[in-house]
Amino acid sequence: MPEKNEASQNTTQTESEKPRVGVYTCYCGGNISHVVQVERVAKTLSKLENVIVSRTDLSFCSDAGQAIIEQDIKELGINRVVVGACAPSLHEQTFRGTVTRAGLNPFLYHHVGIREQDSWVHSNDYDGATDKAARLMAAGIAKARLLSPLEPIRLGAERHALVIGGGVAGLRAALDIARQGIRVTLLEKTPFLGGRMAQLECVFPTSEQARTLLQALIEQVVAHPNITIFTQAWVKGVAGFVGNYEIQVHQDGRGVSDDEAEAIMAACTQEVPDDFNYGLTRRKVIYRAYPGCYPATPAVDWAQYDNQPIQVNGKSVLPKNEPKSFALTVGAIVVATGFDPYQPRQGEYGFGELPQVITLPQLIRTLPSIKEGAPLTWNGRPVRDIAFIHCVGSREIEGVDEPHEDGQVNNYCSRVCCTATLHMMQDVHERFPALNIYDLHEDIRTYGRGHEEYYLKTLEDGARFVRFQGTNRPTVQAAPQGDTHPVLVRVNDTLSYGEEVEMAVDLVVLAVGMTPRPVDDLVQMLKISRGNDRFLLEVHPKLRPVETAVNGVVLAGTAQGPMNIQESLAAASATSAKVASLLGRGKVELPPFVARVDESMCNGTGACVEACQEEGAIALQTFQENGREVKRAVVTPANCTGCGACVGVCPNRAIDVQSWTLAQYEAMVDAIAMDYDQVEVAA
Repeated sequence: MPEKNEASQNTTQTESEKPRVGVYTCYCGGNISHVVQVERVAKTLSKLENVIVSRTDLSFCSDAGQAIIEQDIKELGINRVVVGACAPSLHEQTFRGTVTRAGLNPFLYHHVGIREQDSWVHSNDYDGATDKAARLMAAGIAKARLLSPLEPIRLGAERHALVIGGGVAGLRAALDIARQGIRVTLLEKTPFLGGRMAQLECVFPTSEQARTLLQALIEQVVAHPNITIFTQAWVKGVAGFVGNYEIQVHQDGRGVSDDEAEAIMAACTQEVPDDFNYGLTRRKVIYRAYPGCYPATPAVDWAQYDNQPIQVNGKSVLPKNEPKSFALTVGAIVVATGFDPYQPRQGEYGFGELPQVITLPQLIRTLPSIKEGAPLTWNGRPVRDIAFIHCVGSREIEGVDEPHEDGQVNNYCSRVCCTATLHMMQDVHERFPALNIYDLHEDIRTYGRGHEEYYLKTLEDGARFVRFQGTNRPTVQAAPQGDTHPVLVRVNDTLSYGEEVEMAVDLVVLAVGMTPRPVDDLVQMLKISRGNDRFLLEVHPKLRPVETAVNGVVLAGTAQGPMNIQESLAAASATSAKVASLLGRGKVELPPFVARVDESMCNGTGACVEACQEEGAIALQTFQENGREVKRAVVTPANCTGCGACVGVCPNRAIDVQSWTLAQYEAMVDAIAMDYDQVEVAA
């Protein structure tokens, strides 16, 4: 339950005070004033009831602009503030801080977005935009008259964070959070830590050994006393709210004990495709993912194990999965579920039909197995000519590319593929300098620091670059019988004005993009959103880049979109900072814009409960009243998002959302509809 509201040092206002409104219409550096006649708007508003002062400024969000507001509050006795400026998402919190510093309750402030709602959409209608600005601001003033002092919802918070995902972003986030003195539980769904980074040999632009860097990070995570790790574990249920999430966890057993694991793995004869090597090799069904992995104990691949006994030293052993379930109480949740490389369709660029067509991740896993000085071969044939094709599974075009199973196309850019491809081309050239390399691209996007050097070096090394249009992609087909090369690649080269170019090659490498992980169950449990690209969605890419719309649930790494390792690590550190600020004091504060029930008007119909989409936000409770039992709706503020669904269905108007009441809406509508021709304003 929410703690009792703490008294605010800055709250001196009461609901009975006569409103004294300060109104501030911003030029927004010209973004507003180039269209809206700001001075005329200010003069119009100055004539309205309860308006004590109406000012303009080039930029009220500046230190000087905020100082003007603070001074008016202190010297003119302003007790309500309305600012018309850019979007509330940008500066509403800025101005709440402004009025708080001046001794005013922060919720006696109202923000009007006249840039996005007016000047940017009516740029050719100066008079109309000016009139609209005045009406929007007047509506804000009407609401401000009815504002009441509020206090944030203050809750006790468990100093314990859950990190979902044991790849590089999850590991980094877990370690950084733990270093802030906060307990961390890390869940990894597979039997081993490391994620996709474990499948790399080196990282750009430093060319450091990926496994070495990863191993050092894992060792720090494992050794930290604040971190508890569970592999083969995933979330099965979520309840509660920020500060007090109740998590249900399922964990599979490894199937073999530490003392018997080596013998059982050695005796195991069942083999399956090795997903660590993208199906290019096979492994035992009882396995270690890679040398030096954590945990070191082998694990049974339960999804593929045939449940047949294994003969070990003359005795029959049947590994058994002994799963367990347990519960956690955490204050915040970090989602670091990672990505999957795009899996080309059967026949896409010949993939799955021509053995000489592979993906970039498959090539990355292949090269380490080739001895130094040995030639590059594929299917027993030497590779003399190799073609790399960019943007496979990304930058797709609706109406041109075939939709995927979900009916959508991957129209986003995977961002890191270009640099990863060029990095691999350079590696291939260094190891096999006699190879002829072709690069087929729509565009080359080497956006990171030092990444352009890969393009320049590859060009210098003699690679041939061919550019195609997204609407006219290359074709890949088997060469005629007896040809010197097994594959023919054809493409219209825009660099030579559309001339068709034919390349006979021994190997085609598809630079596949990143795709979001299938985490629909987690999305549903956490009530978080996906973007149009189906990656997990942050609140705002600039202002709140790692937060979801659900308080206490944050994102890390490629769960929210394509990133390279540097970006994933940076995002993870930002995530940890957010979690530390949220849980560091053992308390969390939530905005007070939640539903409030007038008990005197509630007759317990339950319509509000049926309309509510937030579990546990509102419920009917039974009370004794004058010797009889009555039902009343009761709101749990921590679970309420203030959506107002309950307000709309209440037959008695017994529910309001604080700071967005029905009375305030009605006053705003009346203000918008007011005849401003009757307001005397100097020309």
